[in-house]
Amino acid sequence: MKFILALTPGFIFLFLQPARAQVRTVSSDTEWSKQQVVLTNTIEADYIIRVGDADNLNFGWPEDFDPFCGRMTQAHPYPWEPVATDLPGFDRILMSSNYKPGKATPCDGDGYSFAYNAVTSKPVPWKIPTTVLKGATIQNAYLQIFMDDFQPLTFCSKYQMLLNGKRFIEGERVLNAIDQTGPVGKLVSIPLNEEYYNVLATGEGITVLIDEATGSADGFAIDFIRLLVNRKRENSCKGTIHGRVLIKGTEAPIAGAQVYTVDKVTVKTNAQGEFTIKDIPTGFEVISASASGYSDGSGPADIGEGNDNPEVLIYLEKGKTANFDNKQVKVGEAITLNNILFDQGKSDIKAESKPELEKVVAFLKANPSAQIELSGHTSSEGERNYNKSLSYQRVRACKDYIVKAGIAEDRLVAVGYGPDRPVATNDTPAGRTLNRRVEMRITSL
Repeated sequence: MKFILALTPGFIFLFLQPARAQVRTVSSDTEWSKQQVVLTNTIEADYIIRVGDADNLNFGWPEDFDPFCGRMTQAHPYPWEPVATDLPGFDRILMSSNYKPGKATPCDGDGYSFAYNAVTSKPVPWKIPTTVLKGATIQNAYLQIFMDDFQPLTFCSKYQMLLNGKRFIEGERVLNAIDQTGPVGKLVSIPLNEEYYNVLATGEGITVLIDEATGSADGFAIDFIRLLVNRKRENSCKGTIHGRVLIKGTEAPIAGAQVYTVDKVTVKTNAQGEFTIKDIPTGFEVISASASGYSDGSGPADIGEGNDNPEVLIYLEKGKTANFDNKQVKVGEAITLNNILFDQGKSDIKAESKPELEKVVAFLKANPSAQIELSGHTSSEGERNYNKSLSYQRVRACKDYIVKAGIAEDRLVAVGYGPDRPVATNDTPAGRTLNRRVEMRITSL
């Protein structure tokens, strides 16, 4: 270890810098000095593609620290100079492309903003080569980002994440739920929606751009990005988290709340509002919760191996009611949409479905602050993964219809649960019919 003195206008920082040495890792991705790596048939996934070297922003890793299994890094000094041999956009302080030096920002700014450079601080798209995926059968895909000092909740930032130039709303929601005081680094894993699988299988590559939309003074940095395809979740480093879901402002527990990870591993809270989720891959995880009568909420989890992880607290705010199709509905309440019809095994919306979707459009236009989740559900016949895929494709078609009708894309998400959330028995024809449904749930109002 050695001491480093870092100076910024008005600030002096003293840090311990760890030795620059590669340490133990369970990953097959071990050549951390390389700027680009392509691996196949690994313990973690069928395919791993990494861009950017894995070196903790050129500061090196603490002794025995594993970026794929550990918690946050130690704080490091700033500012620092980018290294010319690093790929553009990695291992340097980045700022919003709308940031204006010297202009007041509503929530002040972090120390990184003092190191703004009009050239090197500009976000750039990162190109992930996917030639190795051409013609591959893709069952799942995850973006892993080793991120540093994202603080949207503190500095009123609004991050956008674009894949091939198109906003990736689910990824944005993860980034904007993290408050990563530091400067410290941490791995976050974000599942890609099925709509990207065909794009990946073309082998033509995919670009990732992370930018901040409002011009806030919230600097950030990225050490590397990995794409994991056909991830073997069971072979990841894993930990257990415990937490509570509470009413905002009262600390009273909420029993029976649904608590879920970004890849939809779901549990319910007990009478004391407590929950436990086991075997979550290590890294940053945004844990979300929902309950009828409450707006959705979330809390970040810093997950290391084992059970000794910080408690996760999620606060839900009591919500309002609104009128949908001449009925009063509560925020957080799931509503089954009637007459959403598809041909067997297909996801094209039939003409008979459009009047019901127009009701959703009318609701969102009448309630401009409302956000919703559209979810697709199936009965249990057939293969689970096929049903889950079909349910997503169908509900995604519903979302696309609503967006084309003039609703902002970031106001709704589409989720395919397949047979995982039945509302009736699958042992009878009537029960199976009830389980085949599309639901709308108001997540905030």
